[in-house]
Amino acid sequence: MDHSLWEHLPLLLRSNSKESVEYILQSLWRTRKTGLDPAERHIIGEILQLPNDSDLDPLLVCLRVLIRRCAYENVNKDEIQKLFPPEVSPELQRLLILLLQKFQREWRDDALKDQVTIPRLKAMTWNMANQDIELTDPVAVINLKLQDDTQSLQGESDVKFQLTKDTLETMLRSMYYIRDQLSGMEENSNGHLQAHETSTV
Repeated sequence: MDHSLWEHLPLLLRSNSKESVEYILQSLWRTRKTGLDPAERHIIGEILQLPNDSDLDPLLVCLRVLIRRCAYENVNKDEIQKLFPPEVSPELQRLLILLLQKFQREWRDDALKDQVTIPRLKAMTWNMANQDIELTDPVAVINLKLQDDTQSLQGESDVKFQLTKDTLETMLRSMYYIRDQLSGMEENSNGHLQAHETSTV
């Protein structure tokens, strides 16, 4: 993080209450995709007793980076404190560490839900086509049944395609390669999410 942003963190102490800082953090997380609207920015500015919002954007960017580090990266409770440089006061560190730990699990669950979900293969059937047509290469018709588990659309869908002997052999080589890749990655997978920084405030 740009260390010039840290100088804006003490503005949080103007709120004079843990509940106010908690409100700010949760508002930033709730608007992580859209950014704050003018009414929300005004409320936060009043909480922080700012005459104008000239110092608000750097503070919000700094807080969003902290929130994303806790939500998207594999940062445990002990490591949260290491996110702060020495120039951040112990009082402010304690307050932010307390709240970041409080919401970390909730944010991680939300972050998982934000990920794009690809339909999974539920079943596969096949049959041979062109069996009674002379001078035509035999073709297999593959029918895949896919299960979509996303919140927006739950259900099954069918995908049907033709497969010749040549394309089948190409497909099998690819599938063997995928199998080997999955086997090699099985023990090394850590499953953590990558942070994607944006400039929404």
